[in-house]
Amino acid sequence: MTKRLQVLMDDAELSELQRFARERRTTVAEVVRQTLRAARAEATSPDLADRLAAVKRAYEHRFPINDIDVVLDEIERGYLGAHPR
Repeated sequence: MTKRLQVLMDDAELSELQRFARERRTTVAEVVRQTLRAARAEATSPDLADRLAAVKRAYEHRFPINDIDVVLDEIERGYLGAHPR
């Protein structure tokens, strides 16, 4: 189901939005929907600085790790309920 949303704008702002939509060969409504989706996605995803900081913090830890083939084998045996060799 779709719902109607009313947004009040002054004439100059609406004219600019209409021009923007016309240049992109789309409707004002579609421009507004795309802009709202983009704003919501940006607000819910961590910014690049936060993601890089998390990677740097994780890299500071020095956990013991095996060769990737050994790790994948251990994971698979864990899924299968097999005991370590």
